Amino acid sequence: MTTTNETQGLNFLQEIIEEDRRAGKHGGRVHTRFPPEPNGYLHIGHAKSICLNFGLARQYGGLCNLRFDDTNPVTEDTDYVEAIQRDVKWLGFDWDDRKYFASDYFQKLYDFAVALIRQGKAYVCSLSPEEIREYRGDFTTPGRDSPYRNRSVEENVDLFARMRAGEFPDGKHTLRAKIDMASPNPVLRDPPIYRIRHAHHHRTGESWPIYPLYDFAHCLSDAIEGITHSICTLEFENRRVLYDWIVDALIPGERPHQYEFNRLNLNYTVMSKRKLLKLVTEKYVSGWDDPRMMTLSGLRRRGFTPASIRDFATRAGVSKTQQLIDMGVLELCIREDLNESAPRAMAVLRPLKVVLENYPEGQVEMLEVQNHPQKPEMGSRQVPFSRELFIEADDFMEVPAKGFFRLAPGKEVRLRSAYFITCKEVIKDASGNVVELRCTYDPATKGGDSPDGRKVKGTLHWVPGDAPTAEVRLYDRLFSVESPDADDAADFTTFLNPNSLQVVSNARVEPMLANTAPESRFQFERLGYFYADPKDSKPGKPVFNRTVTLKDSWVKEQGKQK
Repeated sequence: MTTTNETQGLNFLQEIIEEDRRAGKHGGRVHTRFPPEPNGYLHIGHAKSICLNFGLARQYGGLCNLRFDDTNPVTEDTDYVEAIQRDVKWLGFDWDDRKYFASDYFQKLYDFAVALIRQGKAYVCSLSPEEIREYRGDFTTPGRDSPYRNRSVEENVDLFARMRAGEFPDGKHTLRAKIDMASPNPVLRDPPIYRIRHAHHHRTGESWPIYPLYDFAHCLSDAIEGITHSICTLEFENRRVLYDWIVDALIPGERPHQYEFNRLNLNYTVMSKRKLLKLVTEKYVSGWDDPRMMTLSGLRRRGFTPASIRDFATRAGVSKTQQLIDMGVLELCIREDLNESAPRAMAVLRPLKVVLENYPEGQVEMLEVQNHPQKPEMGSRQVPFSRELFIEADDFMEVPAKGFFRLAPGKEVRLRSAYFITCKEVIKDASGNVVELRCTYDPATKGGDSPDGRKVKGTLHWVPGDAPTAEVRLYDRLFSVESPDADDAADFTTFLNPNSLQVVSNARVEPMLANTAPESRFQFERLGYFYADPKDSKPGKPVFNRTVTLKDSWVKEQGKQK
């Protein structure tokens, strides 16, 4: 018997696998698979499944296949196949030589279907799809037999062969499993397992005019590949009985078994591929890799790391209970990862000019600035300091509010790794806007400390007066409500957050950032974590995407709006 100590910290799937191994089931093998449909880009929910399937195989010295469930040629594309492979590898997993497609097995699946017909367990039905739905009933209405249910084996074999030959138009016939139209579970009421679909397939072209449905192709593909633990999300739980029925009818000896776990649901986003596709095709976002999208390619372009996604998948947990995870958990994972690894830098998003009147004109000195305050091993850099510089406009207030410890007339603050400065004069334009501050600096406070021991409460980041410009994209949550698709009657796009992207075209950054390599990560001090855009950032014209703020301000901001 398994003791509490032995199972402490294990999820229910790990417990099942450990029990199977103790019992010698499957000869102790663990063989899983990740089976995406190539009809869209992977999203954060898929990351949990990827980490779970590949992770369990890795943990128990087993194997995990990548198998594309390409049984619907209308929605599938090689672009999706390539994107999925990139995402899985980016997350840190590899399938070695075990990349498969359901289309690899089309002939085998066809032969299995013929075998089912010959067993008297499948028949060709000539009802229309609408009529099939009507005849099957629902949870309160019993099903009715199709008038074609008792066709002879010979007739069914002949009709199915003619379907395969492309003789009939779409919808003319359907191959259905012959199970139990009186079953209380509608799934078992003679479900369709093959349909006619004259469409170009991304791998097989026009060679197949009929395609197996998921319920038929999936379980048999598992069996063909020797999968031991077929792990699906909870919406497939009521279909496990059909999985078992098909496998029992066609596969002798050792068979795979299906297990279900809770899918990952994240607030302030949508997970439906259909809805994600709408966002892309109707141009609510710039593409599948728009950094506001919860696709893995979007998260990658925003600056999320594979480690942070894996950490998030672990924190999400594995259970049999559906859950809604707060976006703040995902943001916490990336903050914790980047806090350790991202070098610090200074950038000013809304520059306000400062002139140090007592600093020698024409003088430039190089100040040493640490790349990470807690990690001296990350070294330091030199930042030029002179008479003119820029600070963040929000760091100045002409009439300071209570608790405002930044710069104001007559107030003294510290410039990061530089000097104490005091504001002496405020310069405004004709409209009354503050455009320049005249200040003085204390030469004795170089490095940010005063020899006389006086303290200042405010420390500001800054950049030199000749600092290069950069485009900075401030990303936030794509939706303004927690569950944008909770109401099926409402258009989820009406809940898009109008402030999900703000573009700052003339930010100022310290000189070393001007030619930073694409995909570089930094913490812009006091502003957040930023990532040099892999597509748009160029030497001399950097573009930075905000990955996440330094702390979660969303709840606070939402509270202000109520």
